[in-house]
Amino acid sequence: MSIVLHWFLPTNGDGRRLVEPDLAEPGVAGGARPATLDYLTQIASAAENLGFEGALTPTGPWCDDSWITTAALAQRTRRLKFIVAFRPGVTSPTLAAQMATTYQFHTGGRLLLNVVTGGDSAEQNSYGDWLGKDERYVRCGEFLSVVRGLWAGEVVDLDGEHIKVAHAALGRQPDPVPPVYFAGSSPAAIDIAARHADVYLTWGEPPAQVAEKLDRVRAAASAQGRTIRCGIRLHVVSRDTAEEAWRAADFLLDGISDEAIAKVHAAMAKTESEGQRRMLELHGGTRADLEVSPNLWAGVGLARGGAGTALVGSHEEVADRIEEYAALGIDEFILSGYPHLEELYWFGEGVMPVLEARGSWKRPETAAVGMHTGSLGTGGVSFGVVPRTDR
Repeated sequence: MSIVLHWFLPTNGDGRRLVEPDLAEPGVAGGARPATLDYLTQIASAAENLGFEGALTPTGPWCDDSWITTAALAQRTRRLKFIVAFRPGVTSPTLAAQMATTYQFHTGGRLLLNVVTGGDSAEQNSYGDWLGKDERYVRCGEFLSVVRGLWAGEVVDLDGEHIKVAHAALGRQPDPVPPVYFAGSSPAAIDIAARHADVYLTWGEPPAQVAEKLDRVRAAASAQGRTIRCGIRLHVVSRDTAEEAWRAADFLLDGISDEAIAKVHAAMAKTESEGQRRMLELHGGTRADLEVSPNLWAGVGLARGGAGTALVGSHEEVADRIEEYAALGIDEFILSGYPHLEELYWFGEGVMPVLEARGSWKRPETAAVGMHTGSLGTGGVSFGVVPRTDR
């Protein structure tokens, strides 16, 4: 089975570096790009045309709402799916199930649901959610039990520890039922994933650490009589040569002082998230030794929270690393890069044809006509270039 490739929608803005200066320098390319609908449409359309399956949208007070943004983008795209991130603690399960059903109906089934329990109590408090971390996972399990029942056409009654609904029902069920994506590295998170998730997501740790985590997830799912697919969230910096790629990676940290890095590290160190803690351990708050595994660069985590690693290298090297993760059982890859539009094309024109030629990834039949559909040596067509037939 071929891998599935997704991209990312920067609904909090974009730029050529991890942190753009407040004022762009005249005559120097760069500066903050606001997440306008037109700009996000460019990214979504390019992802669709290059053959990506879907696009992840984040959730949090620092970005735009994922439901509203992707509902608008769905009207400007044809087949791209949207991995909509949402927090179960701030929405009732019946309303969430209804929203998902409505979304599927109006988009032709293009919703993939990313359930974010919330690893930071301070951020959860800002939404009016005052449960502790362990309690949030208990509530998440109850929430998903209600949602799953409603999607199955059941009338649901639940008198749970945190969720209480009576005679909940939907007038219509989603078609298809959206798969549930779920991330988390703590034992409580893995337990919920084993019981309810269709796709378990991990951030981009070195392969040995990913393998150990996936073994725990699969064992927990097996104990519940379930199987689960696995995905990984990574940034990418792919260029025609490895030297170019590493220069581009270094540039992402351009203008970011050691003091700013120390401030980010101190703030992230207070997190309750086990996944975030594991990201911090990869770089330790310093620029030294950022290649934590072949072609795996921890530099993103110096300046940003969340997914903190990137695959850096030539197109062939990045393809090698993707196949290495796939060999561990990673089925889906959610990728991103800075800026998201330009890096999308570097990956789409450089890495995807390599993966396609190797048989690791299959381009959707509905990808744009004229996009690269195989190597010239095997008779593919690359952006309108017709291969010779007299060889």
